[in-house]
Amino acid sequence: MKPIVLSVFNLAFRPFFLLGSLLALLGVALWVSALSGHPLGDQPVGGWLVWHQHELVFGFTGAIIGGFLLTAVQSWTGRPGLAGFPLALLVLLWLLGRISWFQSIPPVLLLVLNLSFLLGVAVVMARMLWAVRQARNYPIVLVLLLLTGVQGMQLYGVASGDYALAQRAVLAAIWLVAAMMGLIGGRVIPFFTQRGLGHEQGVSAWPWLDWALLLGSVLVAVLFALGFALYPHPLTGLLFGLLAAGHMVRLLRWFSPALLRVPLLWSLHLAYAWMVLAFAGAALWQCGWLTNLSTLVHALTVGGIGGMILAMLARVTLGHTGRALTLPRGFVAALVLINLAAVVRVFGVDLWYLPSLWLAAVSWSAAFGLYLIVYGPMLLRPRPDGKAG
Repeated sequence: MKPIVLSVFNLAFRPFFLLGSLLALLGVALWVSALSGHPLGDQPVGGWLVWHQHELVFGFTGAIIGGFLLTAVQSWTGRPGLAGFPLALLVLLWLLGRISWFQSIPPVLLLVLNLSFLLGVAVVMARMLWAVRQARNYPIVLVLLLLTGVQGMQLYGVASGDYALAQRAVLAAIWLVAAMMGLIGGRVIPFFTQRGLGHEQGVSAWPWLDWALLLGSVLVAVLFALGFALYPHPLTGLLFGLLAAGHMVRLLRWFSPALLRVPLLWSLHLAYAWMVLAFAGAALWQCGWLTNLSTLVHALTVGGIGGMILAMLARVTLGHTGRALTLPRGFVAALVLINLAAVVRVFGVDLWYLPSLWLAAVSWSAAFGLYLIVYGPMLLRPRPDGKAG
């Protein structure tokens, strides 16, 4: 049996699910403490708001995306996934990026340390996919490169003091993550649903809808990056409305009443529904019928992205550590907590600001804390079936 300390580098999902969840837990707690006037430590480069935006989008979400993709790509290509020393180097790059925000370093070094991780993931993915000429998954590399590009845009904005530019970049990144959710979720949610319910045949894909949702989501990200989507316009509202309708059609086609009895399934569908709500809210905001942009952004980031990540972590960790796809006892509480965080953050903050922020933060952190407690030992130990991975 391999030593536990080395097992964590057997596949990318192990270190990045662990570290990403730890950052999710600590990052929101640090942000809300600072926002409440009680910062727990020195101020990061650019201030706490900039750090919060960057770390939750590129640090936390980037780690989970990287861990998932670098694990899944071995199944897609039939080639061994990143492991051992090369994986440890990529983990080190990610860690250096997190540490850099609290160091007095030149802006160019901050940029290099933070861009290296996502760029590294994109390069590894591109090489593995190109080796087998798997064109179907090339769009994943494109979205990764676009994410890296807007990350560089945000970091440049911080370095130059152009915080409006940094804000545009973060908003663009959020919708690029939505594009990734639509791309990956559009494949795995119906597949997981079919397998989880024991159906012989799954829901057939509509390629035209898949491409329309991907391209439309990338387009709204570009519109935010350029600044056009920051000013409400009916045409942009129509685009968001069509995307919301397209994602809703998907969700309705995938639905089966039986999935409501399976937490590993309803959690995925509910997270996707939060994303639909975010697109619909963006349509309303663009048409002038919703006044708070932050509301729809947090519907996407907390309910959609956070909920999807936790639901995926719960299932993928079981599958890739060789365990039965049965939710561990008590973990349904984490899935409830992440959705409570979304409900309170989206609907409660305008009514009762700081108490709602704290309740949302505690619920979020508790959800990822439960993941670390329940699933952490699985990620640190070798597979019980003795297989590699």
